[in-house]
Amino acid sequence: MGNIYLVLSPAPRVLAAATLVAIALAGCGSAPTRPASAGKPGGYYLDDGPGANPPVNLGSIPEPTPQIEPINKFTSRPYAVLGHAYTPYTRLTPYKARGVASWYGKRYHGQKTSSGEIYDMYAMSAAHTLLPLPSYARVTNVTTGKSVIVRVNDRGPFHEDRLIDLSYAAAQRLGLLGRGSGLVDVEAIIPGEDAPAPVTANAAPEPASVPAPVAVAAPVAAAPATTAAVSAEPGGIFIQLGAFSAPGNADAFLHKMRMDLGWLADSMNVYKKGGLYRVHAGPYPSREEANRAAQRVQKELGFKALVLDR
Repeated sequence: MGNIYLVLSPAPRVLAAATLVAIALAGCGSAPTRPASAGKPGGYYLDDGPGANPPVNLGSIPEPTPQIEPINKFTSRPYAVLGHAYTPYTRLTPYKARGVASWYGKRYHGQKTSSGEIYDMYAMSAAHTLLPLPSYARVTNVTTGKSVIVRVNDRGPFHEDRLIDLSYAAAQRLGLLGRGSGLVDVEAIIPGEDAPAPVTANAAPEPASVPAPVAVAAPVAAAPATTAAVSAEPGGIFIQLGAFSAPGNADAFLHKMRMDLGWLADSMNVYKKGGLYRVHAGPYPSREEANRAAQRVQKELGFKALVLDR
């Protein structure tokens, strides 16, 4: 399979209407994480940012050595977050894309990633919406030419103009800490293979052996047990933030959403329906109030939540 080259503009892209609802997910344990500048010096999104005492050897932290690792099958299923559908790769695949990188730090340090590993902001790691978990990629700062190898072990960023979320250490290596984000090239690394020359076609990646998103969700295979409290959904009007096939991922996503959207935290719950674990907020007394909440989510996270009548 030839190498795939995607060019993603830093400017926001127009998304297709989110008619593909309730797509099965077993990944995406992380919420939208984008600690970019908040418009003033020293400001970070949701108070994220560097730790109080970063390691003194931050500049000499070694890059990971790419190796073949078992791919987490639960994070390879199609999924939907905030009205947008994703179909991850199920195997290591040549891939190259250009887009905006952001980074996430102390707010998520020590939290579980969607692969189940613990996020370490001082390790060379990253989050990506499509690449297999775990896998390896080379990220290059387009402006300076600096590059770093990262281990991809989380899903995200779920923001329409972002391509990859880097750890604090990786962003520091690329010189992106001060600005909060920057234009990068992301190229998948397949251990044991020489990197092929990129093609110039602006074609979207087509993962092999991955089912296309469907309009109606079907029941999925049983997922590992979780501690998530699954409620029986009452009638009313809700906004849907995500739909998952694995209850543990719904639980992790709910936890992160409560951190990112504190004003919605008390109304969020996980509801099981149609073989999926759905993270909903509500109920709302009217569709107008639900729409206002969805618009606020869109303003803060970049995507509009789905408004549903139950």
